[in-house]
Amino acid sequence: MTLPTDPASTAPLTTKLSTLDRFLPIWILSAMALGLGLGKLIPGLDQALDTVRIAGVSLPIAAGLLIMIYPVLAKVRYNETAAVLGDTKLMITSLAINWLVAPAFMFALAWVFLADLPEYRTGLIIVGLARCIAMVFVWNDLACGDSEAAAVLVALNSVFQVIAFGALGWFYLQGLPRWLGLPTTSAEFSAWSITLSVLVFLGIPLIAGLLSRIIGEKAKGRTWYEASFLPKIGPVALYGLLFTIVVLFALQGDAIAARPLDVARIALPLLIYFVVVFAASMLIGRFLKLGYPRTTTLAFTAAGNNFELAIAVAIATFGVTSGQALAGVVGPLIEVPVLIALVYVALWSRKFFTSTPSPTTAKASV
Repeated sequence: MTLPTDPASTAPLTTKLSTLDRFLPIWILSAMALGLGLGKLIPGLDQALDTVRIAGVSLPIAAGLLIMIYPVLAKVRYNETAAVLGDTKLMITSLAINWLVAPAFMFALAWVFLADLPEYRTGLIIVGLARCIAMVFVWNDLACGDSEAAAVLVALNSVFQVIAFGALGWFYLQGLPRWLGLPTTSAEFSAWSITLSVLVFLGIPLIAGLLSRIIGEKAKGRTWYEASFLPKIGPVALYGLLFTIVVLFALQGDAIAARPLDVARIALPLLIYFVVVFAASMLIGRFLKLGYPRTTTLAFTAAGNNFELAIAVAIATFGVTSGQALAGVVGPLIEVPVLIALVYVALWSRKFFTSTPSPTTAKASV
C-alpha cells in the first residue's frame, strides 16, 4: 500500500488504494471462511498441515509468515534505524505499554470475563504476554507507519520476549493471583521454544530483508531498489498474509466450529483489548508529539500479539485439545479483522496529527 504522506489530503481514501488493498477486508474474511470451510469439509486436513512443525508452529503457517514478513523488512532503511534508537520517548513508551500495561490489562480482562473458565483465562493471559513480532509489520506498512521504527521496536520486543516471557508467565499465573487471593495456574515455559520462535519468525526475514537492500543498492542503486524492486515484491506480503490465514483457520476449523459459545466468550475480552490498547497508544503518541508514522507504529506494536508463540506455548504446555490452546487460536480469529479495521482508523486519524514528518519518514515525501 502506498499513500501520500500529507495528512491534510482530503481525497477519499479508497481512491488512493490499489484494487488488492481496497478490498483487503473482503479478501481476509474470505480467507478465514475458506480456511474454516476446508478444515471442516476435508477430513484429516488439519493433521496433514500440522505434521511438520517449526518453532512449535505448522510448517505451512511458518512458510506463509516468512513470505508475508520479508517484503516489509526489505523496505526498511537499516542505516536510518539509529535515529529511532535515539528517540527515547518512543523507546520508553513502547517498553512500558508492551511489557507493563498491556499484559496487566489482559490479565484484568481475563479475570473479569473468564473467572469461571480457568483454561480459557490462562490461555488469554498467555496471549497477552506474547508481544507481536510478525504480522505487526504488515499492519504498520498498510497504515503508513514508520518502517524503521517498526523494525527497532519489534527487535526490542523480541529481546524482551526471550528474557521476560517465562518470568512474566510465572508472575501473572502464580505470583500475582496468589498475592490477590485468586486461584493459581502451574505452567512451565520452554525458554528454547520462545527463542526459536523469535529466531525463525524475525531472524530469517530480517536477514533476508537486510541482504536484499545491501545487495540491491550495491548492484543498481537506491533509486532502482525502491522504485523498481520493492513495488514488484510488495504484493507478496499480502499474498503471504492471505495464505497464512487460510492455513491457520483450516488447522483450527473443527475446534472453532465445535464450541461457538466458548469462542464468543473468549472473543469479547480480546476485542476490548485490541481496541483499547490501540486507541490508548495512539492518544499517548499524539500527546508525546511522536508524529503520525511513529505513533501508528507504537499503536500496532502494542495492540498486536504474537499468536504463533501463544499457540505454540499453549499446545506445548497444556496440550493441543486444551482450552488454553483454543484461547490462543481465537486470538488471530479476532485480531486479524480487528487490526485491519484499525488500519483504516489509523489512516483516518492522520488529520489529527501535524504534517511535520519524523526524521526517518521524511524520505516518504521526497
